[in-house]
Amino acid sequence: MPSRPSAAIAEFSVSDREAGPYGITAGPDGALWFTMVHHGRIGRITTGGDVSVHQVEPATGGPSIITAGPDGALWFTEFRGHRIGRITTAGDITSFPLPTPDAGPFGIAAGADGALWFTEAGADRIGRITPGGQVTEFPIPLSGAFPSAIAAGPDDRLWFTMNQANAIGAVGHDGDVTVHPLPTPAAAPVGITAGADGALWFVEIGAGQIGRITPDGKIDEFALSDRASRPHAIVADGGGNCWFTEWGANRIGRITPDGRIEEHDLPSPASEPHGIALGPDGAIWTALEIGAVARLTAP
Repeated sequence: MPSRPSAAIAEFSVSDREAGPYGITAGPDGALWFTMVHHGRIGRITTGGDVSVHQVEPATGGPSIITAGPDGALWFTEFRGHRIGRITTAGDITSFPLPTPDAGPFGIAAGADGALWFTEAGADRIGRITPGGQVTEFPIPLSGAFPSAIAAGPDDRLWFTMNQANAIGAVGHDGDVTVHPLPTPAAAPVGITAGADGALWFVEIGAGQIGRITPDGKIDEFALSDRASRPHAIVADGGGNCWFTEWGANRIGRITPDGRIEEHDLPSPASEPHGIALGPDGAIWTALEIGAVARLTAP
């Protein structure tokens, strides 16, 4: 059974419930940046809780995942607008349409090559965009895979989940893709992050498990106590652990490199935690769809 140690959790209101705070990341300016998927906005919150908001046009693009880029700006996907967005720390926004119609970009991460890599959930492709806006797309060898989250691995490849193909993929800078099927049927992986142990850690929203895959493809899976908890996003901390959201159980979990799990209940009921990030203050921050951002300080 997972442990339930005490942790200090603070919640900050950042929007109304309809805005849908979703993805979150640490910015180069010492603040946290997050998306509001339903209202088409990008928010910024300082570690002290001060909030500012920037509108994306049009507002219907569905900004989803956001990450810090190599150019000192923040980059985000527009799942419904089929664009990649860029916002400076001053709030200036640029959008880059994708060449493939209805691509459905979702996950995004900075690669070791100085570009941003993203998934195209609606097109079974992995995309690459330079800071100047040049886009290249690479097909994955599966149909209907719904590539979702993506993270830079220790081997310079980009690792991504395939939610509907029940697999983890890795793509090289040349576009070559390797596929690793998961042992658990219908695991439906979503979030993925590079751990301090040289492996990639991911969540299985359909199976209630945390997965670990090494660069050579060895997979381990760790079951949560509540298999219906719907783990959604995951991030590594500075101490070798990984933290994840349990969207269906209103909790934040932590898993150690050896697979030990602890969980923390969020203060507001049914707050629907989605994205998760390690803040510049060493705390864990998560976006709550009820219109808030939570900060967890571990004991």
